[in-house]
Parts: sequence; structure tokens; C-alpha cells
Amino acid sequence: MRQASRTTRAQKASGTACAMALLVALLSTGPAGALSEIKPDDTQPPSVTEPTQLPDISPDAPDTLPAPDPVQAPTPSAPTEATEPEDGTETADPARPHIDPDAADPEIIYDLSRLPQSTRRMRELILEATKSGDIEKLRPLIGMGDDATMLSFGGVEGDLIAHLKQLSGDGEGHEILAILEEVLEAGFVHLDAGKPEELYVWPYFFAVQIEKLTPPQRVELFRIVTAGDYEDMKNYGAYIFYRVGITPEGRWMFFVAGD
Repeated sequence: MRQASRTTRAQKASGTACAMALLVALLSTGPAGALSEIKPDDTQPPSVTEPTQLPDISPDAPDTLPAPDPVQAPTPSAPTEATEPEDGTETADPARPHIDPDAADPEIIYDLSRLPQSTRRMRELILEATKSGDIEKLRPLIGMGDDATMLSFGGVEGDLIAHLKQLSGDGEGHEILAILEEVLEAGFVHLDAGKPEELYVWPYFFAVQIEKLTPPQRVELFRIVTAGDYEDMKNYGAYIFYRVGITPEGRWMFFVAGD
């Protein structure tokens, strides 16, 4: 649309002084005076807040992998480091090893019947996805937003499944699926029972003193890591390879590696 422009034509002064005075008087009460009376437009339409975008449920999600039971307890997304409350005491990140060398190791559990139903169901769903060979089948289990599974201590920008593929040595996610399967097939530990941060973690090496593993336990460990990895872990003082945490309500909290 062509925008109108305001122009002023110069006029040649001629005639008598009275005519000039009359012209000046007309100009002083003409367009300039009208412009000074224009008031700002206070009738702008109110801003419209975009509606909250609800998460999409993928139409390709297989029927064999239904979403787990809803989780009631919210959990911060992808914390990058332990937080320090006002009293100065450090709060441990549940995905990081926190082993007290002076305390007894927690019980190592293999009996899956001891898992809460929701926890056991989530584990089964993850294993079904790993055995399918299709990493996309993890998508409905990982979740999204604040409730998404932690896949990196530094957080993940972009698509979570694409991130897992990048972690996988083959680029398709098959290696990471194999690791996830081996981790969940190991024994597990039940941490912080009865507390808000209660959690079931695989493999149990996460919560035990790595340098005190028995020969049979080291055989179990070598199903997941190499002997070189084991030496590095002994130097560090804890298991720092991939681990999985699932809440009693069935939320997949984390799948991370590192310290």
C-alpha cells in the first residue's frame, strides 16, 4: 500500500506587507496547529499470549510400548552439578556416584519382584525397545520438557534421540542400545528408601566400592566395561560408566555416563 506523504509548497511572497502578515497568520493556524492536536492512539488491541504448547504424542509410537504410569513427583531437568542449600550442606546429584568409604555397601538385588510395579514396567519397556534394534522406540519412554530423562550432565540441546545416536559409535544408536540393555540386565540397588529422592539404580556398581569387587563381581562388570575402564574407575574411586535410574513411580530419571 502506498504511504501518503505530507508536502509543503514554497510560495513566493508578493504584494503588500498586509498580505504577507495575513499569509503568516494563516500558516500559524493551519496544518501545524492541526498536527499539534493529534493524540496518540490509545486503542491498540491488547497483546495476545500464545497458548501453552502441549507436548505432541507421536503417532508412530508403537502400541507395544505404551507410556508408563504418570509420575506425580516433579524433578528438575538435567541438573549439571550438585546444588548447595542455604545451610551450606551439599545435596548429591542422584545420577553421580556418592559413595561413603566408611559406610557399608547397599544390598545388591537381582530379584525383580522386589521392584515396585511401575518401576518394573518401565524397565521392561526400555528392554523391549533395546531388543527391537530401533532407537526411536525409546522416544515415548524418555519423555520431554522438565520430565525428560537426563541424558547428559550438561543438558541436551535439540532432539534427545539424535543425541543418543551421536553417542553411539555406529551412528545409528545400536551400540548405545546394547549398553543400555547390558546395564539393565545387571543387578541393581535401592537407594534412599522412603525418602523423596528414593531411586532404583542399575548397575549396582554405581553404589559400591569399585576397588573391593569380588572376582565374580568383576566378571559381571566386564560384561559392561573393559579392563582398562575398570582401572580408570579404581583410580577415580567409583563406577563412572553408563547407569540408569528409575523412580518408584516409574519415571526414567537418567541414563548417563561420567563423573
